[in-house]
Amino acid sequence: MGNYRSKLRGLGCPELDVNSLRKKRPHDKAPAKNIKKPKKSEVNYLPPIPQGETEESLEGERLELLNEVRKKNNSQIIGDKMGKTFSIRRQEVVNQEPSVSDLKGRWPALFTAAQINQEFKRITTVSLETTFIAKLDHFSSKIISLLSSRGGASKMKIQHLQNILLKDNSVEARREVAIRGLMVYLREKEEELFKEEDGDGDITGEVMKIVPTGGIPATHAKIVLEGTEVLMDDMDIPRACALLMGLIYALNLSYPKELKSTFQVFQKIFLELDDLKASPKVMMLKNKLLC
Repeated sequence: MGNYRSKLRGLGCPELDVNSLRKKRPHDKAPAKNIKKPKKSEVNYLPPIPQGETEESLEGERLELLNEVRKKNNSQIIGDKMGKTFSIRRQEVVNQEPSVSDLKGRWPALFTAAQINQEFKRITTVSLETTFIAKLDHFSSKIISLLSSRGGASKMKIQHLQNILLKDNSVEARREVAIRGLMVYLREKEEELFKEEDGDGDITGEVMKIVPTGGIPATHAKIVLEGTEVLMDDMDIPRACALLMGLIYALNLSYPKELKSTFQVFQKIFLELDDLKASPKVMMLKNKLLC
């Protein structure tokens, strides 16, 4: 390829320019340090500013967007402006790495279910909720059947999930049991992802949590990131998991180490993103689900 990448960088390709030494922070000025690149199969990881637009013109669109979100029945205009400002939003998210609370203040429209779905599609070209739920429905019976092969410390949790299905075998219950059972099968703790609603409702110390209410299946849930409530809706656990994946992509977040395998399954099996590369544990599960 010769000096192809150098020429692209000279032309201002954002995905290459972001890692040049002049763009790095003083304490990161080393060629191999803090490299910013797609890690979860993002198609549009750091897109350039559209032709005919400037950072100043798109900043004006962002300020107009702050006024539009205060109006009712305005989803079409909000969607158009969010699509138009996608490039500067991604550059802000990737380059500056602001906190979730700061992003919520600057881009409040992003923290709605509709725009999370749209932003995920802009980044990956994949439909978020429809793909996630369809694959979950496709594999839920196999996941539930695989639980019987687990024993030891997991046996009581598995028995509890099986008892739930004996009382309620609805689609909603099977979906939630499949997700909770998946975590048990992967030997990861449900408590690392789900925080049951308690009396004080303190979420300031939570880095990434789904807070369900209404038992199993949950009828209501909210998503918490970096101690900030970012989404609250009448959604069940499967939909909350899908929207959490959308937020992880939209905000360029990393998966929690304690739930690495669970989120890999969400990405590589349920959303089919970079599905040929996964940890041995996830690939083994995938092979069993496809049998």
